Amino acid sequence: MEAISHAGTVLGVLAKDGVVLAAEKKVTGKLLDLSSAKEGGYGGSGEKIYLLNSNVIGGVAGLTADANSLVNFARTAAQRHLLMYNEDIPVELLAQRLCDMKQGYTQFGGLRPFGVSLLYAGYDPHYHFQLYHSDPSGNYSGWKATCIGANNGTAQSLLKQEYKDDIEVKDAIGLVLRTMSKTMDSTTLGSEKLEFAVLTLDPVTKQPRAKIYRPAEIDALLLAEGLTKKDEDTEMKSV
Repeated sequence: MEAISHAGTVLGVLAKDGVVLAAEKKVTGKLLDLSSAKEGGYGGSGEKIYLLNSNVIGGVAGLTADANSLVNFARTAAQRHLLMYNEDIPVELLAQRLCDMKQGYTQFGGLRPFGVSLLYAGYDPHYHFQLYHSDPSGNYSGWKATCIGANNGTAQSLLKQEYKDDIEVKDAIGLVLRTMSKTMDSTTLGSEKLEFAVLTLDPVTKQPRAKIYRPAEIDALLLAEGLTKKDEDTEMKSV
């Protein structure tokens, strides 16, 4: 729990036509190779936000090594369900699968619990868009908007004030970015400190479409919301 409370913030908001996830990256630096996040793969740096299945995105706060293990387990469970039933795994069932395993690690000697909390943003045809949170004990709960990691109390109170039940994805994106800008530890809000993902329905196929944003796209979003903060050096040069 200590590792989770010091981890980078992960924030999720459920809208009527999608789910938005944002996360604060802690592992940053000029010498870090971020080429895979910019070009290869499906976006994201592989630190905070992961694609668990075509209909579920996961955000993690805590020990990244433990998170990698749980993400692999979740992906395997999702694929096993797809193979057996020829349909995407329901979001709550995937959360249950992970929580069953996490609970087992709290029960027996010689094992330690996983030091990770997860947010699951997903879609299934029965209950449509959903947002779940699970903690190391194996508890899970459904939310309209929630936050895990550092400064989660501040973020929760901001979300309580601004969240509306009929919010749409474009407004939810603004709400998430505004909340992150107020709760993140770093002074500047930019793509090097932020991961961002949105799950919506494809207007043509009516299938869930997960999009994990690349750094350039995150910067464009921040610019559109008017939340980019210039470095003092660049301001000095422009004077």
